[in-house]
Amino acid sequence: MPRRSSPARTAALTLALAGGSAAVWATCIERHWYALRTETLPMLGKGAKPIRVLHLSDLHLAPWQHKRMEWVRALSGEQPDLIVLTGDLMGHKDALGPLRYALEPFKGVPGVFVHGSNDYYGPILKNPLRYLKEPSRLGTRVPDLDNEALTSMLRDDFGWLDLNNRAGDLLVGDSRLRFFGLGDPHISLDDHELMRDALGELDEEHTDHEATRIGVVHAPYTDALDGLLAMGASMLFAGHTHGGQVRVPGVGALTSNCDLSPSKARGLSVWFSEENAAFLHVSAGLGHSIYAPVRFACRPEATLVTMTGR
Repeated sequence: MPRRSSPARTAALTLALAGGSAAVWATCIERHWYALRTETLPMLGKGAKPIRVLHLSDLHLAPWQHKRMEWVRALSGEQPDLIVLTGDLMGHKDALGPLRYALEPFKGVPGVFVHGSNDYYGPILKNPLRYLKEPSRLGTRVPDLDNEALTSMLRDDFGWLDLNNRAGDLLVGDSRLRFFGLGDPHISLDDHELMRDALGELDEEHTDHEATRIGVVHAPYTDALDGLLAMGASMLFAGHTHGGQVRVPGVGALTSNCDLSPSKARGLSVWFSEENAAFLHVSAGLGHSIYAPVRFACRPEATLVTMTGR
């Protein structure tokens, strides 16, 4: 059974690092020190049965990362009722088989997914200082990963809803959940009009005003979050940020690798406009690029979100 994170233990170990080798810790220890974050949110209809949602993001999986695969598989012991995948699952051109192995224990559990840029493009060596600059939001390379095979596996083999500029309903327990999502804004694959049309058709076909509306996107750019919120989402799931990946104790993340405030780069917050508000959960993710094998004061994580009745 995966061990849940202990904030006190994390703080103590972070302080202990001040007199040791932060580089060794970040590259050899913390990036393998997986944590299961837990949250409870009152967002379902009155009296609804709780739903345990396992949010997985940014595995960046490579074939030799057996510890990560086994840790993900062990999460099935948490008995989630729903799986939410927010992209960047692939970290190598040969990762599809290992990813199937990691997710296999969750077959039969309802799920939804969107893709991230690294589900189209394999990792390349980059200057890490680029992450402190505003991202280009353009995919300038030729895709070199088999995204069609990934989509087919998740959609056809696992039976999970593809939410890349799409929408769909799931009945989980005694609650109807209406999902809608965007393609990755980080590489300008978000098509708000297509998503709105898909959601509009769903609303016309199934006029269930009690359905809980949930928006999903990989990179939490503010215009993407605003677009999902405008469609009535009461919960938003995202990934991409790696929680900053390297955080400064007492300060937090220095970047979100998008235009989201670094203060919201990890964990639960509220996203709001003048008309609406929703819970926002941004996963710090479980992995990293094989060319940036570092985590500091930012443990790799999955999250178990228990949605309860109001």
